[in-house]
Amino acid sequence: MPSEYNSRSTRKRTVKKRYLRKRVKFVLIPLLILFIAVLSYGGYLYLKANNALSGAYEDDERDKSELRNEYVDPKFDNVSILIMGVDENEKRKEDNASTRTDALILATLNKDDKSVKLVSIPRDSLVYIPEVGYEDKITHAHAFGGTKATIETVENKLELPVDYYVKLNFHAFVDVVNAINGVEVDVPYEFKESDSDDKRDNIHLYPGVQNLNGEEALAFSRTRYKDSDIDRGKRQLELIDSVIDKSTSLTQILNYDEIIDAVGSNLSTNMTFTEIKSFLSYATHGRDIDVEQLVLEGEDYQPQDIFYWKLDETSLQNTISKLRSHLELEDSEEDLTESESAENDDQTHSEETNEQQPEGETYQEEQPAEQHQNPEDENHQENEYDKVEESW
Repeated sequence: MPSEYNSRSTRKRTVKKRYLRKRVKFVLIPLLILFIAVLSYGGYLYLKANNALSGAYEDDERDKSELRNEYVDPKFDNVSILIMGVDENEKRKEDNASTRTDALILATLNKDDKSVKLVSIPRDSLVYIPEVGYEDKITHAHAFGGTKATIETVENKLELPVDYYVKLNFHAFVDVVNAINGVEVDVPYEFKESDSDDKRDNIHLYPGVQNLNGEEALAFSRTRYKDSDIDRGKRQLELIDSVIDKSTSLTQILNYDEIIDAVGSNLSTNMTFTEIKSFLSYATHGRDIDVEQLVLEGEDYQPQDIFYWKLDETSLQNTISKLRSHLELEDSEEDLTESESAENDDQTHSEETNEQQPEGETYQEEQPAEQHQNPEDENHQENEYDKVEESW
């Protein structure tokens, strides 16, 4: 009897072990397959991103910003990135039209607390442009001298180093938003706006919270006739925040392939792929990353029927101090002296603006909603930039 009992017990243990082994195999094999698939997909994305972003790299012939004493490494240092959204599309390329910055955002990144500060620079801001030696709208700096002229203008006005830049055109923005299946925003009012191919009033949005596709989100970021350039800057920052928030979500992992495609063919940057990888530590913080949005306050300024945004100097200096502190830059006595000198120079340039601008190189652009000129008015003055802008 004991022998028979032991035999049954042994058989039960054997059956149980076989059953457990089968369960382990049933669980482990799918997990192993999933793990291999994730590694393969991750490796595929890595190679694709490497190829795309390496292709987007352009040498700006700067080892560092002239406002830096030494080279900075985003892996170890606090850095700044100038984000430029240019009004470029296929039609404008065919027409050989010069492009301007439709969006201009300076981002400062602090490596220790993984925080980001974003300041939107209104496109109509009246600033001194070193490339031409007089004051004009900051959006025209890119038309005068491309990326280099824009960076020099921003550094001159904000007294901050621009370590890196990222330049995207309309199509990059549209494709990225489409790749993440749109972004949810609160549209403040009903409006019509041109699409990315300059088809006038092709986008029609109504007020309210809604999910916008790429073309709609672009229109939302560009329109300003019912509010102001400052409000448009706020909308652009809101969109960037929404895109970052959604694209870093785990639900978007399978869309990274499309995001890379969207960015790769419509982006240029002076960051190498190795430098870009240094920013992964910010991305891994996902929704926990601390992002603060700043605005450059000012007022409407309209000498000789040309509309500008005149920056408030007190607000400007407060913003500069915040950004310098975020980058952990010291304000030495020499810096303060240079800042005061630059402010005096800007005042001098402002007084001499109309006298110094060469004939034929000023840009007459659209007025705010309440002052917008009728393009059919026989007295309306146009040049190549007016014609492009009036087509919006």
